[in-house]
Amino acid sequence: MRGTEVLGYVAIDSTVGGRSCGGLRMMPDVDEAEIRGLARTMTLKYGFLGLPQGGAKAGVRGAPEAPRDERMKILREFGTAIAPLLQSRIYVPGTDMGTGNDDIRQLLATAGVKAKRRELRGTQSGDYTALTVFTAAREAARYLEMQLSDCSIAIQGFGNVGRPLADLMVEAGARVVAISTAAGALFNPEGLDVGRIATLVSEQGSGFVTRFEAAERLKKEALLELPVDILCPCARHGAIHSENAARIQARVVCPGANNPVEPEAETRLHERGILSVPDFVANSGGVLGGTMEFAAIRRPRIEDFVDHHIGSSVAWLLQEAERQYVLPRAIAVSMALQRLEQMQLAAAHPSFKGRMMAAGLELYRRGWVPTSVVAVLSPQYFASALAR
Repeated sequence: MRGTEVLGYVAIDSTVGGRSCGGLRMMPDVDEAEIRGLARTMTLKYGFLGLPQGGAKAGVRGAPEAPRDERMKILREFGTAIAPLLQSRIYVPGTDMGTGNDDIRQLLATAGVKAKRRELRGTQSGDYTALTVFTAAREAARYLEMQLSDCSIAIQGFGNVGRPLADLMVEAGARVVAISTAAGALFNPEGLDVGRIATLVSEQGSGFVTRFEAAERLKKEALLELPVDILCPCARHGAIHSENAARIQARVVCPGANNPVEPEAETRLHERGILSVPDFVANSGGVLGGTMEFAAIRRPRIEDFVDHHIGSSVAWLLQEAERQYVLPRAIAVSMALQRLEQMQLAAAHPSFKGRMMAAGLELYRRGWVPTSVVAVLSPQYFASALAR
């Protein structure tokens, strides 16, 4: 609290070995319900991937585009308020909407916590998230016997995830027919020039969509209801809800954002025959890619891993949901929570191998174990973690 004003929130949904992880976002309108929901999604994301972390999330109220001095002041206040959680490592923050590695270092420093040598070095979270969204969309298209190269794509949010996702779709031959920013949406059924739009965003900011002449300009909410094959919500939570679910026309909803489809809306989509890939599955790449990057695995190998292991996991999930006559989310949540329980038990009663791995990981964080050693050993670890 700042007087009677709420400064921000921390939600710890689960722990593994007394630790939880999740990003810190800076937005002017974050609220408790949003952060609680996001923390739950982090639990499911780590569980789905088989990575031994509890799920958490934090949000601090502030404008991400504010001057640096103002941002640092907000982060120092928030870091002081949550210092016990940071010092005990019960909550380990990462980057999220509106924050970068330097912001997290400032937050930790305020609490007297120094980031270890190999922590907070990743910069490609959005790219890796886009990669798993793309892979999940490709598998969903295959499941519905569609060729991705024949599909029309609408991407809500042309930011850190939406922009690289658009590039991946175009490279695969798909038509990106609609994109949106905070200022509005663009639609061209023949396909948008994604490269030109990316340049204009970089040069002019998100407001360029209000002046762009080579496409139909729409309100940003209208993008969700366009007649496309694949809709990728990559903005804020709650984009698809009970009021607009009946107007969604896409055949597939494949999210890049966390919690973009409210539960009642997801059920409604399912009843209407619209395939909705669970968000924590589709957008798991930020966590997976960042962790693999931390483990000194190079990007080409991460891309191959996602293509094979995430691709096969999504294909299995969709087939299993059909076999059991349930939503894909029901299968994915059950699997994620089962893995979480197994990881919690392993952390509470560590084997000799588990203790040795934990000790080695801590030494690696501190920079005392060569990256070459970890790069050789870690791919099998990630493959085993995702094995069903």
